Amino acid sequence: MTLSPSLSWGILGTGRIAGVFAKALPSSRTGRLVAVGSRSRESAEKFASEYGVRAHASYEALLADPEVQAVYISTPHTGHARWAILAARAGKHILCEKPAALNYPEAMAIAEAARNQGVFFMEAFMYRCHPQIARVLEILRCGDLGTVRQVTASFAFNAGYSAESRLFRQDLGGGGILDVGCYPVSFARLVAGAVEGKPFANPVAIKAFGTLGEETGVDLHSAALLRFGSGLLAQVSTGINGAHENTAVIAGDKGTLRILTPWIPGQKTTLELTRGGKTERIEVEADRPLYSLEADAVADHLAAGEAPQMPVDDTLGNMQTLDRWRKEIGLIYEQEAETAPRPALPPLRKAGAPAIPDFYGKVPGVEKPVARMVMGTDLCGSITGGPDAFALFDYYAEHGGNCFDTGYIYGGGKGERLLGQWMRQRGMRDQVHVIVKGAHTPDCNPEAMIRQFHESLERLQTDRADFYMLHRDNPEIPAGEFVDALNEEVRAGRIGLFGGSNWSLARVDEANAYAEANGMQGFGLVSNQFSLARMIDPVWKGCISASDPASRQWFTQKQMPLFAWSSQSRGFFVRAARDYTADAELVRCWYSEDNFARLDRVRELAAKKGTEPIRIAAAYVLAQPFPLFALIGPWTLAEMASSFRAFSVTLTEEERRWINLED
Repeated sequence: MTLSPSLSWGILGTGRIAGVFAKALPSSRTGRLVAVGSRSRESAEKFASEYGVRAHASYEALLADPEVQAVYISTPHTGHARWAILAARAGKHILCEKPAALNYPEAMAIAEAARNQGVFFMEAFMYRCHPQIARVLEILRCGDLGTVRQVTASFAFNAGYSAESRLFRQDLGGGGILDVGCYPVSFARLVAGAVEGKPFANPVAIKAFGTLGEETGVDLHSAALLRFGSGLLAQVSTGINGAHENTAVIAGDKGTLRILTPWIPGQKTTLELTRGGKTERIEVEADRPLYSLEADAVADHLAAGEAPQMPVDDTLGNMQTLDRWRKEIGLIYEQEAETAPRPALPPLRKAGAPAIPDFYGKVPGVEKPVARMVMGTDLCGSITGGPDAFALFDYYAEHGGNCFDTGYIYGGGKGERLLGQWMRQRGMRDQVHVIVKGAHTPDCNPEAMIRQFHESLERLQTDRADFYMLHRDNPEIPAGEFVDALNEEVRAGRIGLFGGSNWSLARVDEANAYAEANGMQGFGLVSNQFSLARMIDPVWKGCISASDPASRQWFTQKQMPLFAWSSQSRGFFVRAARDYTADAELVRCWYSEDNFARLDRVRELAAKKGTEPIRIAAAYVLAQPFPLFALIGPWTLAEMASSFRAFSVTLTEEERRWINLED
C-alpha cells in the first residue's frame, strides 16, 4: 500500500469555518497546520496563538511561506477566485471553501490556473468525503431502489438579519443559493450521475422560484426543480431566513433512501432504506472527523491534481447549475451586471511561460501582426454574460490574442457591447484588432450597412474598425455599390481593410475589378467557412465554404487572407461517429463518406503523433499556403486552451495532402 504524503497546511482567513478545519486537522492521517494568514495582524496572531502556528498579517505572506504546501481558502465567496489563483501561482495545492467562486467563469479561471501550475484543486464539499456517500452510491448501484425517479434535498437555516453579515450583502455574494443551496444541488447531480453510470450529471432544464430581500437583493429562500437526461427530477430548496428539515431523500420505484444528516454528518450516521413497507436502518461510521477526512482526500490524490470525491469538472458543473438557478429567480450580483466594473483576476499562466509558436500572421497592408486564432464574441448563450466574456477575453489576451470578431446581430448587440466594455476597462483598444460585421440578410444593402456600422462603433466604444466584413452578400445589388459606400468610411478613417463574409469568390473578383477601375480600395479580406471536413450542406442559409480545391487555389494564387469560420467543422472530429445521429445539424452538414474517410485518417495520424484528432484537424487548417486566420468561439477556458494547443502540431505537406484524401 502506498502511503499518502504528509501535507503542511496554511489557512487563508480566520473566520468560523477556518477554526473548524483547524480543529479537525490534527485528527487526519496526513495533515498538519503550520501557518495562518489574515488581513490583519491582530486576527492572525489570535488564531495562531490558539492553534500553535505561525501568523502572517497578509494573505500574500501566507502564500509566500515556503513551509506551506497546501492552503485552505476560507474567505467570503467573492475572494475565492483571486486567492485560489494566487495560491496556484505560488505552487500551493488548493482546498477552497464552497462555493468555489462567485460564478462559473471565476471557477473556470481557478481550474485553469491550477492546471497551468500543476497543483491540486478541490472544492471543499466535505460531506462528499464521508463514507456515508460511498454507502449511498453503493445502494444506488446495487438496484435496491429500482429505477430512481426523484431526489428531494434541502439545506436552509435562519441566520437572523444583519446588514453587515456576508449572508445579506450583495457585494460579498450573499444569499442562500451560494452559501448552502450548493449542497443539495451537488447531491442531486451526484445521484443523477450514478443513475446514468457517470461520476455526476448536469441538469438539462431548471425551473425555480425565490424571494429576494427588498433591502439586500440577495435570495432569502428559494426552491428549484432540476430535470436530468435520464428523466430523474430533483427538488432542491434553500434559505437563510428559516430552517428546513435539511435531509435528502432518493425515491425509486422499489423503495426510498433517506439520508438524515447529509451535509454535516458526524462520525456515526444513519440511513433509512424503505422497501415493501419496511424500513431498515443502516449505520455508517467514519474513523475520524469530517474535516480531517476532507484533508486526507487532498493528500491522497495530489498526483492526480483532483480528488474523485469532488472532481474539478464536477465543481464546474455545480457552479453552472447555481448560475442557472440564480438566473431563474433574477439574482444577479452587482459585480455581474453587464456594465459593472470588473477588475482583472491574476494571470492564469505560469510566469515566464513561452509564447505560442507561430501564433501571429501578416495581413497585407496592416503593420501590426494578427493572431491566427481570432476570438469570437457570439456569447449570447452564456449564463452570466459579462463575467463569461471578460474571463474568456482576459485569457485570450493573456496568451497574446489580439484579434476579435464581432457581428451586429450577435446577441442583439450584446457581443459588441461586452467587447467594448472590456476594451475600455482593460485599456486594450490600441492593442487589438477589431473585426466588425454587418448587413446580414435581409438588411444586406449599402444603406443598412452604414447605419448598422455606426451603431456597432457606438456599442464597441470605438471610432474605427480595423477590419470590416459584410456578413452576407446580396447578388441583386452590384458589388460596386458596396465598394463605393465602404470607401467613404475608409476615407473618413473609420475602416481600415474591408471584405466579405459568405461572399462567392466570383463576387469578390467583381468588387475588386470595380475598385481597381475606379481607383478605390477593394476587398482585402474574406471570411468564408473553411475546414478539413467538407461542409456538405450550409450550416445557415447563405453560407459559403472555401474548402474545395478551386477555392484553395484562388486563395493561394491571390494570397488573400481568409478568416475561416467553423474551422473545426462544428465538432465533427470530436463527436462524429457513423452510428451517432443525435445531433441533427452535425449529421446534415458534415456526415458523408469522404468526411468519415478523413476522420479515419486523422485518427490514425493523431495516434502516430501522440496527440488528439481535433489538433490534427486544426493543424491542417493552419497549414495552408495562404494567410489563414481561424475564428474560434470557445465558451470555456478549457476549450480555448485546447484550441491553442493546435499550434504544437506540425504537418508535412505529404501529411496535409493525405488527411484531405488528396493522395
